[in-house]
Amino acid sequence: MDAGVCSSDSINGEDVFSGKPSDVSSADHLVVMIHGILGNSANWKFAAEQFVRKLPDKVFVHRSEKNMDKLTLDGVDVMGERLAEEVLELIKQKPNLRKISFVAHSVGGLVARYAIGKLYNPCKTENEKDLSAVSGDEFKGTIGGLEPVNFITVATPHLGSRGNKQVPFLFGLTALEKVAAGVIHWIFKRTGRHLFLTDNDDGKPPLLKRMVEDHEHYYFMSGLRSFKRRVAYSNVGYDHIVGWRTSSIRRAVELPKWEDSVNEKYPHVVYEELCKACDAEQDEPMSAEADSLDNIEAEELVTGLSRVSWEKVDVSFHSGSIQRFAAHSVIQVKNENLHSEGADVIQHIIDHFHV
Repeated sequence: MDAGVCSSDSINGEDVFSGKPSDVSSADHLVVMIHGILGNSANWKFAAEQFVRKLPDKVFVHRSEKNMDKLTLDGVDVMGERLAEEVLELIKQKPNLRKISFVAHSVGGLVARYAIGKLYNPCKTENEKDLSAVSGDEFKGTIGGLEPVNFITVATPHLGSRGNKQVPFLFGLTALEKVAAGVIHWIFKRTGRHLFLTDNDDGKPPLLKRMVEDHEHYYFMSGLRSFKRRVAYSNVGYDHIVGWRTSSIRRAVELPKWEDSVNEKYPHVVYEELCKACDAEQDEPMSAEADSLDNIEAEELVTGLSRVSWEKVDVSFHSGSIQRFAAHSVIQVKNENLHSEGADVIQHIIDHFHV
């Protein structure tokens, strides 16, 4: 481990990072990092180390490892259940923790959304009565008994991967997208069905549609709403896995015009905006672009997720970037040697992080 960053005890070995040993007792903010499909905990190594360097006495950073490699094909719900159990086990071992945040890449963002739906507790217990006083805000419940603060996704397909150029490498061709929807489960198994909204468990709506509201005993939207802030980082181009619309939770007409950044500190951050929550009673009529089943489903997901506020940060690795064709990995700095151009995005996440 580099100087200034050390690991402390964790569930599975060296996976919770903190600063100097003297900082361990004072860090009360758990940051859970979740990787994407066919990924592993090493994908967040660079970002975890940067978090600890910048916030040494504030955070524990745990890189989830309950859903690594082929286990990411088991489905968003199965992975979400595993993640929830992993978080609860960690919280049990670290009684000094008071706050919790999530930072998730790609499909990991959907897994995190599922997990918080299970971890959300709308009721105060005797041990949680003082959390609202700490936050200074209206009490909105807890996540695993902790105060929810930041929910951050990076290149996450919030609207799924079905239709309307949601997966750029299919070139927006309807024929290819239909074929992909029909065969994706051969490659990505149950997770593929969830991403393309082709799952039909016991006649229920697709999982991603269920996750835009509280469903049965899962508080998907209440859990999401409980965080002080929700942030969606998105690639505006060259991400051949997850399209700009689905990762930024926007309709096509809402995609902003952007220009190359002139900010030396964050050269790849090209657009930022705060989107306020839209109440159900104020929902606008269905967009005119919702002219097919795929678009109608995407519209339903945008509408549902827009009922909470989002900070949206758009990232571009276009001009002069030699790593732009790997944008989906670069935005996360999945490998420090191969994807270092995304370091400013990680810095942006940390600089705007609420502790």
